[in-house]
Amino acid sequence: MLMTVVWFILIGAVIGVLARLLIPGRNSIGTLLTILVGIVGAVVGGMIAGAVGAGSVLAFVFSVVIAAILVAFLSGGGRRRRVF
Repeated sequence: MLMTVVWFILIGAVIGVLARLLIPGRNSIGTLLTILVGIVGAVVGGMIAGAVGAGSVLAFVFSVVIAAILVAFLSGGGRRRRVF
């Protein structure tokens, strides 16, 4: 049980960091939120990949893409910037 939690945290951190690298510009979310976003991305991506019968590589890609979308949303990537 403890190793499962540690594994989710490690994989979540890796996926969260990769997601932050995909989003251009400065990301205003912290390390803990990055890990949490990575964990959510890993779980949701794994569930989607399992539902469509995809392999583990595609599950990893789904996880990173979902986490990147969450990072963009949480760091304000959808906001419009004013140009004066």
